[in-house]
Amino acid sequence: MDIKFRQSQLPNGLTIVAEVNPAAHSVAMGFFVNTGARDEETQIMGVSHFLEHMMFKGTDTLSAEEVDQAFDDLGAVNNAFTTSEMTAFWAHCLPEHRKAAFNILADILRPSLRPVDLEDERQVIIEEIAMYEDNPFWVLYERAIETYYGSHPLSHRVLGTKESVSNTSQQDMKQYFDERYAADNTVLSVAGCLDFDEVLEQANALCGHWPSSGTTRSYQPVVPQPSDFTMQLPKLAQAYIMLIAPFPGANEEDRYAAALLSHILGGADGSRLHWALIETGLSEDAAAYFDPRDKTGEFLAYAACQPDQLEQVESLLRHEIDGLVDSLSESDLERARAVFATASTLSEELSSGRMRRLGRLWTYSGEYRSLEDELKRISGVTLDELRSVAEKYPMQPVVSARLVPENK
Repeated sequence: MDIKFRQSQLPNGLTIVAEVNPAAHSVAMGFFVNTGARDEETQIMGVSHFLEHMMFKGTDTLSAEEVDQAFDDLGAVNNAFTTSEMTAFWAHCLPEHRKAAFNILADILRPSLRPVDLEDERQVIIEEIAMYEDNPFWVLYERAIETYYGSHPLSHRVLGTKESVSNTSQQDMKQYFDERYAADNTVLSVAGCLDFDEVLEQANALCGHWPSSGTTRSYQPVVPQPSDFTMQLPKLAQAYIMLIAPFPGANEEDRYAAALLSHILGGADGSRLHWALIETGLSEDAAAYFDPRDKTGEFLAYAACQPDQLEQVESLLRHEIDGLVDSLSESDLERARAVFATASTLSEELSSGRMRRLGRLWTYSGEYRSLEDELKRISGVTLDELRSVAEKYPMQPVVSARLVPENK
């Protein structure tokens, strides 16, 4: 496949990266802002996600309805997301609509932030928070992460809390926007059938006047806080157990082995946790995840079961973690590599998948790695690498958290 990587930077610091594929039948573009919940002050926790909503509420030239209509008129697919570490806004369309879609996307990245829109969207987000509070897994996850990170800003909730969202003012939002949504803290990722020089020219016309701020991310030392606790909720039908331990960061080469190791433990139907807990009927759901972040990461394992089986399920969960390294085989590794290679390839069949991977990769590392290089790295992971990452990050839970029905 004749895909070429291109990269440039505007005088104001906006970085443009692209995978140019003349054979593609579509094009996708996205702005990746290097900011998220970890970059917020605690009192305005959730402001990044709040701003994500506000981007679609209108600009100086377009109303909220006109933004939606403009994307619809092009037949473009558009969306946005916020995490602890980045916020992204993207669109996917036919090549002949790229310039028009780019115009809209760049426009909404400079929202009007009208007070009336702020109040309307504040209520929407508070309702969203309430919705997640009805999800037992999410309730336990947020509490466990808050406990694990303690006073570190990675403990911040992406949605914020009802209190922090209610107290965020227009001035707070504007100040955060000016500092964090600056040109030199943003990456424009483009992929598909495109002329890079034309993209660069349009980016300069649309975004060249965006101010820079010189903002950086504060990397406070991560010191996981040991804890073993049990929460209670009324009207809960099941019990939940969640274990969290340190794992590599998104910038570390160990991330490939860590991802494969967690997959072997609890990432698919043939995983250790599937056979030990789900196939035996002890758990309705059980899995293990690797969540890589900027310069740190977490290993997370969890299970859901009947309350009277929680002790047995937790014991088996810990047993599988403890015995994982000694039980590893070449066939385990081959299956995991095949799953990851297939998933990576399928996710990049569309230009939007390539654009999102490129945007995340550059935002985290400032380096490019092609899909082919990524697949080669995955296929090259060895059993010794799995054992090495397990020795470096033993997966021994720092936080053990449970959620059980209220004891009446």
